Amino acid sequence: SRHPTDDFRFRVTSEPPSLDWSLATDHVSKDFLFNIMDGLIQYDENLNVKPALAERWDVSRNGKRYTFHLRKDVVWTDGKALTAHDFVYGWQRLLNPKTGAEYAYFLFDVENAQEYNRGEITDFNKVGVHAADNDTLVVDLWHPASYFITIHQFWVTYPMRKDIIDKHGNRWTEPEHITTLGPFKLKSWEHDYRIILEANPRYWGPKPKVKTVTAYIVNEDSTALSLYETGKLDIIREIPPLVISKYLNHPDHQTAPYLRGYYYGFNVEKKPFDDIRVRKAFAMAIDRSQFPKILGGNQIPITSWVPKGMPGYEPTVGLEFNKSKAQKLLAEAGYPHGQGFPTFQLVYDSRDDNKVVAENLQNQLKDTLNVNPEIINQEWKIHLKQLTYDAPHFWRLGWGADFPDPDNFLNLFTSHSGNNHTRWKNSEYDKLIAAAASEYNLKKRLTIYKKAQQILTEKDVPIIPLFLESLNFLIKPYIEGYIMDAMATHNLRHVSVSH
Repeated sequence: SRHPTDDFRFRVTSEPPSLDWSLATDHVSKDFLFNIMDGLIQYDENLNVKPALAERWDVSRNGKRYTFHLRKDVVWTDGKALTAHDFVYGWQRLLNPKTGAEYAYFLFDVENAQEYNRGEITDFNKVGVHAADNDTLVVDLWHPASYFITIHQFWVTYPMRKDIIDKHGNRWTEPEHITTLGPFKLKSWEHDYRIILEANPRYWGPKPKVKTVTAYIVNEDSTALSLYETGKLDIIREIPPLVISKYLNHPDHQTAPYLRGYYYGFNVEKKPFDDIRVRKAFAMAIDRSQFPKILGGNQIPITSWVPKGMPGYEPTVGLEFNKSKAQKLLAEAGYPHGQGFPTFQLVYDSRDDNKVVAENLQNQLKDTLNVNPEIINQEWKIHLKQLTYDAPHFWRLGWGADFPDPDNFLNLFTSHSGNNHTRWKNSEYDKLIAAAASEYNLKKRLTIYKKAQQILTEKDVPIIPLFLESLNFLIKPYIEGYIMDAMATHNLRHVSVSH
């Protein structure tokens, strides 16, 4: 037990690089932004959309115009009322090429947003967002996008105060200047030590149950774990992979699904992986049930790609482990018992868990197909660069959800996606993903996505999904109301400390 307190204490691994929500791109800044701000919508604990700053919205018949009706009771921390103009300014700032926002593409479904961001259009009035009046935000898309409503919990879409940013420039995020409207507000920021948030008395929604939230900046995992064990922290949100086994039986250990997939991809232009039979043989040569055993963190083996916990999860889609079928396909491709199969590269980015997976894959491929990959590890930045310019034969990547919709996972492998490093292009797949985006009936959408996943993981096989990551965390028994959703949103508005 501990002394009665109204403070919830957690750890962040570093200083937040930026609390400017046009510029923030990382998970540390995210932990603060989700608590000091709100968007048009919010997710419930099952990641369904519910109203937040918008009390309701209408979508036009053709799916291209969204009209958001803002709540009338929302004020900023300095007492000024929220208006639709604050959203227009925030979006203009995000899209303005001078801002240099990495996440500008988040709004590219909006009419002329991409053209404005590229500098092809300089008049922002031509971009499809405007305030019809103080309480009404109108957004015009260039194509229907059924997932569009789900993106507005993400921080880059939040409203912004032009007067504050004009007045304070890049110092506007300092505690004495920053103006926000979420359940908590920024109280103090002691660099390299701690950041304190306090409950916002002007918050429009239910008031937080704790008075303050303190984030300690602790780089070292071992230090953080000992702070937890001595009662100085209330939660450890990610137990480091290599010590998970030590904590699996700890009474405070909890696990939760995570919308993050782990896969190996092929460069389908490099022989012999230009042959579909070879790619299928590889997919069937791998027993994925081995990965949770060697990693020990409740990972979920998968053969399909859309993660569990998201609409469109299809556990029966994909190629199961089948030794004899794998060997037969490889023989059909001209390599009986692996004879004459060329050496090829298996490349991963340097990280302890990735090394364990790569070595296991090497052994499984040797055992089942009698082929011998050359394992290469690379620094993360170099790995990404190589994937972009000249992807190796066989390589590792992961993908985590930015918004809880299958589009965020399946769009990844369209021929126009900047994140598709397989060189695989399939116009039928592209058409299915585009059709699903414009389809508002969820049942019909999921039928389309199932077809797309069958092309991706059964018919053409440019990737081999291996497993879904899992969240492993420690939380004190006296903490209530902490919800670990599948996107690892660090949402503290319902947390209480029971004495």
